[in-house]
Amino acid sequence: MEPKLFGVMKLLFFVFAILLITDLLLLFASKGKIEGKRRLPDKLSNGDNNPIQFQITNTYLFQVAVKIIDEIPFQFQKRDFGLTSSIASGNGKTYEYQLRPTERGVYSFGSLIVFAISPIGLLGRKFTFDQAQEVPVYPSFLQLQKYDLLAATNRLHEYGLKKIRRIGHTMEFEQIKEYVLGDDIRNINWKATAKRGQLMVNQYQDEKSQPIYSVIDKGRVMKMPFEGLTLLDYAINATLVISNIALKKHDKAGMFAFSNKIENRVVAERRSSQMNLILETLYNLETNFIESDFSRLYVDVKRNLNQRSLLLLYTNFETLDALHRQLPYLLAMAKQHLLVVIFFENTELHVFANKRAETVPQLFEQTIAEKFIYEKKLIVNELRKHGIQTILTKPENLTVNTINKYLELKARGLF
Repeated sequence: MEPKLFGVMKLLFFVFAILLITDLLLLFASKGKIEGKRRLPDKLSNGDNNPIQFQITNTYLFQVAVKIIDEIPFQFQKRDFGLTSSIASGNGKTYEYQLRPTERGVYSFGSLIVFAISPIGLLGRKFTFDQAQEVPVYPSFLQLQKYDLLAATNRLHEYGLKKIRRIGHTMEFEQIKEYVLGDDIRNINWKATAKRGQLMVNQYQDEKSQPIYSVIDKGRVMKMPFEGLTLLDYAINATLVISNIALKKHDKAGMFAFSNKIENRVVAERRSSQMNLILETLYNLETNFIESDFSRLYVDVKRNLNQRSLLLLYTNFETLDALHRQLPYLLAMAKQHLLVVIFFENTELHVFANKRAETVPQLFEQTIAEKFIYEKKLIVNELRKHGIQTILTKPENLTVNTINKYLELKARGLF
């Protein structure tokens, strides 16, 4: 090597060594450091995007680049999660990302790890913050809050809920009050309005509270997944919302689940603690992969439900033969109570059946898929022929369709 080139390489080496030592001193010998803290909600909402926040503070005397790694619960199967940013000296930043759980239960978060890199950029210092936390994932309380807010602001129609006119008169007068946005203008009391000089309305309340039971099939037919959630979890989320709406409408809300036996029972009441009781019961509800016993369900309903009730039965029938095996028990329950059978469209079959078939085997498979789709419609017709109320719904539309059916039946005075 030529002496001149060797001198240049030697100079570069010393410059690199000086920069490396300077970087080392800046990151490890100075008084500054990185501080980090994760902020988690008390519980996560199943099937919804939940915000996760963490605060990173830079106490160094210089700006640092940071790479942030959060040890997310294993249920999400995210091994490449990371955020990069820069933070000025003495400043802090709040970061947020979304997690969508699809299973109920306890989720464990690990450490929060931050790599700090100085402006020189040769080294990085690792900061590990012991932020181990366990957070329970509950049925979709965010969905519950959404429908609660929409009802309060009279915007339910934005999510497909119908305005249904009440048929007949099943309400009794309670009081005259000032008009607020969302009140029914048909209830305006014109005499009181003239006397007070402002709009006044008559407020009514239901003459009597009716029991509303969500009956959840937790047998193996409800384990089928759609968009990450099982049919059971869709039914659980809908039960939480419809129970809250029933209580708002002055009805009694209750629930129970069944497979080979009846479990997870909450007696229909209107007490203030009812929603918490239903929420905790739904949190612990799991499928047991057993064939559901509808005869046991009928016997339990006959023995324990003495007052005529609205039964919202969440289950799933794939074939007409499957329905016919259970139809005698459904008919027996429908004689004593108002029964609504709620089951699900197979949306994946619809997508598959609408694809263009390019080979004979594909055409054959699409024909089979269309047969199953048609059989679902036959099940609806069979139930309606026997006078049983029915909802056939896509899983994602379950909550809206169930609310609409409840409001329709209530408006018609059928229970």
